[in-house]
Order: sequence, then structure tokens, then C-alpha cells
Amino acid sequence: MIDAKNFQTSETLKNGTAVAIRAVRPDDRELLVEAFRNLESETIYTRFFHHKSSLSEAELAMITQLDFVKDVGLVVTVPGPEREIIIGAARYAVLQTDREGKTSAEVAFLVEEDYQGQGIASRLLGHLIRIARENGISCFEAEVLAGNTAMINVFKRCGLDVRTKYEGGEIHVNMPL
Repeated sequence: MIDAKNFQTSETLKNGTAVAIRAVRPDDRELLVEAFRNLESETIYTRFFHHKSSLSEAELAMITQLDFVKDVGLVVTVPGPEREIIIGAARYAVLQTDREGKTSAEVAFLVEEDYQGQGIASRLLGHLIRIARENGISCFEAEVLAGNTAMINVFKRCGLDVRTKYEGGEIHVNMPL
């Protein structure tokens, strides 16, 4: 059984960079603010579907105050000169449970530009899938901008039965677990 609240593993990216993948902690607020500040505007738009300059207090609370069953968050970090640096993040949040008791959750990712294409989102998705299955989640869903082919490809290569539906510039992704 995975202890999602204390999840931590070490991995090596495609380019040889050693990273830690771990559960988000309440004391990550400052690291998350710094990571967001370092993102390019296009990366922010791709994740949030609009431009924004900062994370609100409500968003930071939502990201850092997780129950690790219905809401799970993971970050990818590299060592920094004084402390670790967050270079990627992913989370799932339960959307609904249907009449048959099947629970779906929305999944989302964000990877710092210098580390995109190194397999971070794929690794995060793999870990979230294992955690979600143990927590009784039946399906992941995601909304992806139609032009975000990198993220769409991450989903298509994840080993799940990926179903997509195009809706007005966005692609709705459905992945039974």
C-alpha cells in the first residue's frame, strides 16, 4: 500500500538529472510561489487556460492542504544552492462519484520549461495512477488545450485506454484506471 502523504522516490530524467518526486507538503508554499514565478507566460497559459501573474492564497491552500485520498499532489524537485527547487508538479482532485460508485478525478500537470521533454509528466502520471487506484479512483479526466500536443502524447503513451473528445479548442481526455 502506498502512503501517499509521505510518498517520495528518487529518479533520473532522460538527460541524466537526478530528481526527487515527493508528496506536496503544507510548508511548500514558498517553494511553489517561487516555482510559479519562474514559469514563462505560455506555460502558465497552457496549464490554466489564461494568463496570470501569481497564485492566489486560495490556490496555494488548495495545492498544499490535501487529504491524499480525494486530493493528491506531487512535486518534482532538484537540489538548489540553499534548498530544493520545484521543477514540476501534478495533482488529481476528485470530481464526482456516479450512481455505480465509480469515482472520477481531474488530473493536471505543470513542468518548468527547462525540464520539459524529460519525462517528468509521464513519471508523475504513473505515480498518480498507482495512488489513485489504491484510493478507489476509477477514472482520470483532463482538459487540455488542443495545441498542447506534448501533454496529449503523455496521456496517449501512459498505457491506459485514453479517450479524447474535441470541444471548442480544448480536448477532454478520459482515462479509465
